Amino acid sequence: MGWEALGQWGKDAVRIGPLAGGVANDVWSVRVDGQIAVGRLGSRTDADLAWETELLQHLDRKGMHVPVPIPTTDGRLFVDGLVVMKYMEGGPPETEADWRRVADTLRELHRLTRGWPQRPGWQSSTDLLHAETGTRIDLAAMPPEGVIRCRAAWARLVGRQTCVVHGNPSNSGNVRMTADRVALIDWDESHVDVPDLDLVLPGNAADLDDAAHHIAAQASAAWEAAVCWRDEYAVRRLAEVRAV
Repeated sequence: MGWEALGQWGKDAVRIGPLAGGVANDVWSVRVDGQIAVGRLGSRTDADLAWETELLQHLDRKGMHVPVPIPTTDGRLFVDGLVVMKYMEGGPPETEADWRRVADTLRELHRLTRGWPQRPGWQSSTDLLHAETGTRIDLAAMPPEGVIRCRAAWARLVGRQTCVVHGNPSNSGNVRMTADRVALIDWDESHVDVPDLDLVLPGNAADLDDAAHHIAAQASAAWEAAVCWRDEYAVRRLAEVRAV
């Protein structure tokens, strides 16, 4: 159905203009019921979108600032790959203090989602010690020597508690800040994994000790190399993963 599905949010629902940042999805500013919102159209399964929208509703109920999904006129949270979400005001983090607030927000996310089920079709970093594929990851497409390095980085995370991770919070474009709140947007890469993967932030804002930061940074670089393979960014990230 494509963007024609936007009509399910009401006769006056319209697209306004494309938004920057969409890679796997087509993201637009939309107007629904007279309010500015964000529409995201992609190819994720209904099970995948049900997981994400349920997560955002849960976090919203717990007081976190997230782009909570806006229901259609008949109460659905997505239609044919289209999700419409609340528009989040604010700007990106700019100072060390800003990033420390982001770290605190991420730790609250992690606290609120311990024991959360895995996103359908996804694998965690430690699952990939044995699995070859998961959503956008296909380790068979990577150089075998690179896979060995990635798996060695992920092996250091075995046995740790897991929770939902945002997946890309170090990208300042995924954070909207005001004086009194921090909002995380773009949950397309969120899944269940080890929380330290979210805490490799500019200036070590999460205050990880040297050993923890090194382990997390290596595992994070390995994850990004795998999930983005094989664009130039993924090649650079793989080069950062050292042999153990």
